[in-house]
Amino acid sequence: MDGVIATGVRATARIVAREDGRGGTALPVLEGEGPLALRRTRASGDEARVMLVGAMSGPLGGDHFAVEADVGRGARLRVGSAAATIALPGQAKGESRYDVRISVGEDGELQWLPEQLISVCGSDLRVVTRVEVAASGRLVLREEQVLGRVGEEPGRLTSRLALRVAGRVVLDQELACGPGAPGGWDGPAVLGGHRAVGQLLVVRPEFGGEPVVARMLGESAALVPLAGPAALVTAVAADGLRLRRVLDEALASLA
Repeated sequence: MDGVIATGVRATARIVAREDGRGGTALPVLEGEGPLALRRTRASGDEARVMLVGAMSGPLGGDHFAVEADVGRGARLRVGSAAATIALPGQAKGESRYDVRISVGEDGELQWLPEQLISVCGSDLRVVTRVEVAASGRLVLREEQVLGRVGEEPGRLTSRLALRVAGRVVLDQELACGPGAPGGWDGPAVLGGHRAVGQLLVVRPEFGGEPVVARMLGESAALVPLAGPAALVTAVAADGLRLRRVLDEALASLA
């Protein structure tokens, strides 16, 4: 209908993990809306496991999705996704949003390992991930972004990742790619013509006393210590499969 502008879909998924008092982890809150469905899967030891299942394609233009995870003292949680997230153009005007908000309490542990985000030609997505980790908390967080499907140009993708440990900011960075992004994003100082980019963020209390040593991990990844008990791996690759291999090898080296 003329004059009517679609506003997009709004949806939030929430996960709360707590010690269950029997040596395991309970999930007192596990709820999703619309396209964001959450499923508990088989636990491993004292670790609860959750899968994020997309019930429809998206986010589309104008959509605003949010995922929140709160891991309490002593709880252990692993979160994955059933398939890649695909940013698509839609009828609504303006960018779509995907917000991730994570908190990990004292002696808590979270492994945040979703599948890749694919930026489709014509899409416009802004992803913001904010993480709070207590002084004795532990975190492994993986981000993987693929710019365009095979043979197509990417959409516009802006990704911000911010981390605070024990109330202190140790990382706050943003990368913009695709049409309309600041010049040079595909140049040798940023992606260098690669079409997949990823990050691995690791927080461990022992890094406070023995920081990791900055070094290259092969030709396409770098490991750097952060100003706190944390380390960051940044990698680029020709495609998503190669990117996953690089990040898996980086995580194994940190172990």
